[in-house]
Amino acid sequence: MTETWRRKLYREIPKVDDFLELEVVRRTLEGHPRWVVMGTVREVLEARRAAIAALSSPDDASPFGPPLQEEEFLARLSSRSLPHLMPLINATGIIVHTNLGRSSLPPAALEHSLSIGGRYSNLEYDVGEGRRGSRQDHVTDLLCALTGAEAALAVNNNAAAVLLCLETLASGREVIVSRGQLVEIGGAFRIPDVMEKSGAVLREVGTTNKTHLADYRDAIGTETALLLKVHTSNFQVVGFTAAVETVDLAALGREHSLPVMEDLGSGCLIDLSPYGLHGEPTVQSVVADGADIVTFSGDKLLGGPQAGLIVGRRDLLELVRRNPLHRAVRLDKVTLASLEATLRLYFEGDRALAKIPTLRMISEPVKSVRLRAGRLHRRLSPECRRLLKAAVVSSAAQVGGGSLPLQQIPSAALSLGSAGYRAHDLEESLRKCSPPVIGRVHEGRLLLDMRTVENGEVPALAASIQGLIPA
Repeated sequence: MTETWRRKLYREIPKVDDFLELEVVRRTLEGHPRWVVMGTVREVLEARRAAIAALSSPDDASPFGPPLQEEEFLARLSSRSLPHLMPLINATGIIVHTNLGRSSLPPAALEHSLSIGGRYSNLEYDVGEGRRGSRQDHVTDLLCALTGAEAALAVNNNAAAVLLCLETLASGREVIVSRGQLVEIGGAFRIPDVMEKSGAVLREVGTTNKTHLADYRDAIGTETALLLKVHTSNFQVVGFTAAVETVDLAALGREHSLPVMEDLGSGCLIDLSPYGLHGEPTVQSVVADGADIVTFSGDKLLGGPQAGLIVGRRDLLELVRRNPLHRAVRLDKVTLASLEATLRLYFEGDRALAKIPTLRMISEPVKSVRLRAGRLHRRLSPECRRLLKAAVVSSAAQVGGGSLPLQQIPSAALSLGSAGYRAHDLEESLRKCSPPVIGRVHEGRLLLDMRTVENGEVPALAASIQGLIPA
């Protein structure tokens, strides 16, 4: 039975109609929709009920008179009025951070998106011919020129690209894939599940750690429609392992007149080995090795917007294009504009490394990152540095986005944490700043990795850190 004191507190909570009679609430109805104000009022009252339910004794109850009611109402109304999606500072050192929006877009991509999104455009209109055109035309030639493929398509993400290709080429028939490549590609989306939705029949071959060309050859039958290879970009099996190279699988496919499809996932268009990262195949190399269809993402190592890109043989891509499902997963005009602008940057050679944020963060020398960390450190007051025990330390960044999971990039970070300012408390406080700052706690210290912090973000980051201590 509810305690007498708790029942008394519940009775003190005003009714919705009484709350609406508060002067400050009535004034807000002049500038806000009634449903917003009503929703905020109910939030305030529900929060009070929850607070009472959590009390262990009446002595813990906080006052809830009109001044405090109004204060909480205004705070919650202000929060409701702000956009929910907001920019933040990524100080985790994870460059392609799935939870933080993956790749940051190049300025050229943002400018082109704004130009196209804010007015009419030739999205599906051939200006030269004066007739209907295809939205795919804006990126097809660019993708073919960059990858060496005969044809190309762009859809809304790589999972859709894989689904569309499988449904087109193998619905109701078998797709042969190595057991060691039946990966989960994020958000609990798994290759077997995608294949099942496409209507294709999964035919596993080999073992988790070893699959040989003979395993594929022995599995080929009258119901086989496709040979599929999936790049295991988000994990690695090491030790006693064997996998079939694309060039060998492509030769087997040609021998049996079967198309070979490879899901690359990350969509790397440049060789990353000069920056100490090895084992990530480029789209160009896979096309050159004979894969008939290659699928990959636009917002990972490519450094553009979310998109699923399909390149390969013209006859197969034409079948995919004609699939009615293609319309359901097509790109909108703003994303197409962003993708087009990003792809064009790759034709500028080495300058693309500086103009595409993802590539810039991967390739930036560690000395430059350390200098940025030093600038952040110097912006803090001596008292702040002392209380937080702030220091510039060596760190290890990662590509992220399911790419090169075992490889680290030398980096530098600002390390924070002391007896009076514990790392976990600092991490929580910085998350609540405006803009929020996301770092990582490592061995009792809060690390703010500067490889993923832009030069222009240093002043705001310093101000947020400075605000952690009393003025």
